Amino acid sequence: MSIPGVGVVTATAFATAVESPANFRRSRYVGARHGLTTRWYPARQEDYNGHISGRGDHQVRYFLYEAACVILTRSSAETTLRDWGLKLRERVGFKRAAVAVARKLSVVMHAMLKLRLRLRVIRLGSMIFRTRWQI
Repeated sequence: MSIPGVGVVTATAFATAVESPANFRRSRYVGARHGLTTRWYPARQEDYNGHISGRGDHQVRYFLYEAACVILTRSSAETTLRDWGLKLRERVGFKRAAVAVARKLSVVMHAMLKLRLRLRVIRLGSMIFRTRWQI
């Protein structure tokens, strides 16, 4: 895998935790598996969402959160995930945006594992083109 902000340790830990991409019918279920979705508290009068559930492997969740922080702060590659995360950071704050980017990053990584794709960023001089999927 080659995603800006995701290193060898994060990719290896994620691939080991997922085991087989066929274990999940949909890629969005992976975020819940690693505890990156909010807890849902059903009440009689109103339902509300709380903090992240914290289920699953805490080490993988930590690596995904760190990769999301790198994407939001240090990465210079312009991707749609980074743009979305930066817009979200303005609305909800850095930590919540980083958790949301980590969840979305797990969805993207699972889809890449499932389809065996690589992400490629093309640079020509000072111009950076959008990412392209490559088989």
